[in-house]
Amino acid sequence: MATKKNVAPSATYAEIQAQIGKLQAEAEALRKKEIAEVVSGIKAQIAAYGLSAADLGLAPKAARARKAVGKPVYADGQGNTWVGRGKRPEWIRAALAGGKTLDDFRVQ
Repeated sequence: MATKKNVAPSATYAEIQAQIGKLQAEAEALRKKEIAEVVSGIKAQIAAYGLSAADLGLAPKAARARKAVGKPVYADGQGNTWVGRGKRPEWIRAALAGGKTLDDFRVQ
């Protein structure tokens, strides 16, 4: 059976809400105090063991190098180009559907 603590038997809704607010503020203050203590302890251990961010798995990961896009291998003479990698662009697909070949667009 649940028991009522710190609540007057005839407490109003507003009074209970005020108590809730007060308790939430107290809880947040305690939380901040405990976090400060934990962080202080962690910093002391890091200093004692000479740990780095990388040792803790916190170092930023190196960005993957993107392959440089090469010179265009195919061009249509109207400003459209393609390096020959990845999905064929629409202008190539349309030309192939129209009877052209990739060799017709190969850059010399």
